[in-house]
Amino acid sequence: MRARLHGVWPGAAVVGPAVPVRCTPGDNLAIHVATAVAPAGSVLVVAIEGQPELGHWGEVLTTQAQARGIAGLVIDGSVRDVAALESLRFPVFAVGLALRGAQKEAAGTVGEAVEVGDVRVEPGDVIVADGDGVTVIPGQALEEVVASGQAREAKEAAMFVQLKGGSTTIELLGLDVSPIRVIDG
Repeated sequence: MRARLHGVWPGAAVVGPAVPVRCTPGDNLAIHVATAVAPAGSVLVVAIEGQPELGHWGEVLTTQAQARGIAGLVIDGSVRDVAALESLRFPVFAVGLALRGAQKEAAGTVGEAVEVGDVRVEPGDVIVADGDGVTVIPGQALEEVVASGQAREAKEAAMFVQLKGGSTTIELLGLDVSPIRVIDG
């Protein structure tokens, strides 16, 4: 997802199946419904249409979500009560912070595909979020992505050993350095 989505407290991280949520501008009723019906272990992925200056999520929804076993939240909007979110260790990835809350009365959706962070999220896609950002793994590609990640991890582990032994990334990656002019002095 776009870099505008980031953890609202240091160390926030979450992995789990997505439950997409769409809110009407200025309203978070759909989020209240999602926290009540989403399966334990899921990550709510919320599209907010307009009014980013509103805090659509805070300590009250966090408390409900934790009691229901929800793993975390990714929201293309703002949240509030950051100190409480950090204290409760509930992983939240958002665009920003806003004190004023949203209404709780308008239509929305839970469980229908949404676009968050400029990425389409389907029910059951896997969300992986940490200090580096948020990514979406299509549910049908999970095994392939995990295998690819494990292969990369092994390759980088070998590279770290070589780098600590004095090799350079220029050597290990076969980089063409001819466009670079190095000035001695």
